[in-house]
Amino acid sequence: MRKCYKCDKKAQVYLPQHRLAFCKDHYLEWFDNRVEKTIKEFKMFDKNSKILVAVSGGKDSLSLWNALAKLGYNVDGFYINLGIGDYSQKSKELALKFAKKIGKTLNIVELKDEIATIPEMKTYDNRPACSICGTIKRYFMNKKAKELGYNIIATGHNLDDEAAVLFSNTLNWSIEYLKRQYPVLKEENGFIRKVKPLCKISEKESAIYAILSGIEYIEEECPYSVGATSIDYKLFLSQLEEKSPGTKLRFYSEFLRKMYPILQSYEEKVELGRCEICGEPSMNRICSYCSLKMKLQAKKEKTV
Repeated sequence: MRKCYKCDKKAQVYLPQHRLAFCKDHYLEWFDNRVEKTIKEFKMFDKNSKILVAVSGGKDSLSLWNALAKLGYNVDGFYINLGIGDYSQKSKELALKFAKKIGKTLNIVELKDEIATIPEMKTYDNRPACSICGTIKRYFMNKKAKELGYNIIATGHNLDDEAAVLFSNTLNWSIEYLKRQYPVLKEENGFIRKVKPLCKISEKESAIYAILSGIEYIEEECPYSVGATSIDYKLFLSQLEEKSPGTKLRFYSEFLRKMYPILQSYEEKVELGRCEICGEPSMNRICSYCSLKMKLQAKKEKTV
């Protein structure tokens, strides 16, 4: 029987990659401290920052919101209702329930009122749903955060997410994406700062934290994520992790320590313009979101 690393109680959690065992209370403390340590390591924000957590109703974003609130940060939530049937309805309800539980504000964007739901957009656009969804989320996170007066966007991307993306970008030697894979994307060219405080915390660690904290979260994956390549990469990396605990953290951390600085030395700053329609930053005359909106409107008119 393992005992807690910090006390003599029976351990409820064992983390092989860290060789640590914890009772419930000390695990929750360890998780919060690890989030705080990551924030300080990458100079993400401080107690004067006004933070908006992008909330999906899942374990990672709700665990992040919970940890930041416990650590004393000024943090509210931001939820985009994608309109994906029961999945979106349930995730919205859970996000609202959690916001009420911790006494924080949940800002909501209803996609059906802004442009169209994801299922509706899919009928007019041949791109993968994840591609459309990514464009939508990036646009509204940046735009609404600025309008609401927040200066930081925090997302619940965990170590598994970051390692899978890094693996994919390395397989394809996607240099431009590798240059941007860092836990902090600084504010510039009309974009506010985006941070990933869970980047060194695994999906399993996040799930354990949510369960032990009594956080109710949506367990189903988005229906449109079925068959995504990233899931295969996560599975492969998890198999490596099983054989050699700490592989994912080492892979990601060593990239940040050794390779990222080299890539940054060749970084060329690109000055972005402003979208002629909405005024948001864009490399083109019209931003991706407004282009999508115009395309959908044109196709709708043709079918009428």
